[in-house]
Amino acid sequence: MSERTLVVDDDPLIRRSVERILTRAGYEVVTAMNVQEAERYANNIQFDVAIVDYDLASENGLTVLSRLRDIQPSCLRILMTGHTDFPMVVEAINRGEVLRLVRKPFEASGLVQTLSDAFASMRRLAEVATAQQQAVDFQERQMLDECLEQNMLQLALQPIVTADSKHEVRAYEALLRSSHAVLKGPLAVLQVADRNQKVIDVGRRVFELAAGWLPRIPSDISLFVNLAAEQLSDTRQLESDLAPLLAHSHRITVEITEQENITSIMGWDDSVDMLTDSGFSIAVDDLGAGYNSLSILADLQPRYIKMDMSLIRNIHAEPRKQRLVQLISTFAEATNSLAIAEGVETDDERKALMDCGTHLLQGYFFAKPSLDKPPLLKG
Repeated sequence: MSERTLVVDDDPLIRRSVERILTRAGYEVVTAMNVQEAERYANNIQFDVAIVDYDLASENGLTVLSRLRDIQPSCLRILMTGHTDFPMVVEAINRGEVLRLVRKPFEASGLVQTLSDAFASMRRLAEVATAQQQAVDFQERQMLDECLEQNMLQLALQPIVTADSKHEVRAYEALLRSSHAVLKGPLAVLQVADRNQKVIDVGRRVFELAAGWLPRIPSDISLFVNLAAEQLSDTRQLESDLAPLLAHSHRITVEITEQENITSIMGWDDSVDMLTDSGFSIAVDDLGAGYNSLSILADLQPRYIKMDMSLIRNIHAEPRKQRLVQLISTFAEATNSLAIAEGVETDDERKALMDCGTHLLQGYFFAKPSLDKPPLLKG
């Protein structure tokens, strides 16, 4: 396929001359006589290169190229001008806004060679960028393998307590932690795992670590374990990965975040059926942080509804949040579920949530996550 070129010049003779030269050289050419026409084309047609004259009637070519860069960042940008000593032109080239310069008057062979050189340069840059990205990907995979193979991943427990005056511990949530020198936090680990198709491997390790916690938790206390939506794509693989927890499934609640569009994953419903048939409970995590809250509640029919901390923060001072939490708690009761408020940090928030009818509470106000032993409540 020939490269598609946009030529912008208000001089019809030059415009037709450039079009004729480039067409003979095998380029597909679209011409524009002014800024407005060029922008209209750029908003509707993908171009490989744009050649713009500096001395346009209404605006200079640098302005046009700047707009084209915003519309189509990958389009090569070439400026035509009879002046080469403008400081602004030199500065634009140095900043990368202009990739090549065509000096007028020009020979046909020189114009074609300029385009050829520009494309060759961009191919070299693309090859370098690809090589650099491959090196980064390789380093990331190595670091993630270190996390998985050298026991650098751990689970910290944080209690989930009753929303009454006793605040009894009903469950613990297992939160991913990393001791890796570079992949220090759970977000870094999960992002690298996602980029390298290793989410299922991390999930499998989380299940193994969760199984190691169970003997250290009283038998009447359950454990909440996070599950990535990607793990729902292969029911047999998920069932195999859950093997360390199957014997204790009645104590395990699997958290599926509301921000992930699970219904777009082939086979997700079979995996959810497998989880419930095996005795696991389901929790919708981060309710209120995503875009499909009502839909996921209908699809999953969870035992627990975990409200995102964005709904909880300063709830004591925001009546609308209070009303929303009341409605979610009432909905939970009507569907035989329990509403959990995450991220409780102050006594005012705790009291407001209790007044809203929330069933369970979780947050730093009660205890920080612990790597060593099931944490005790403050006080």
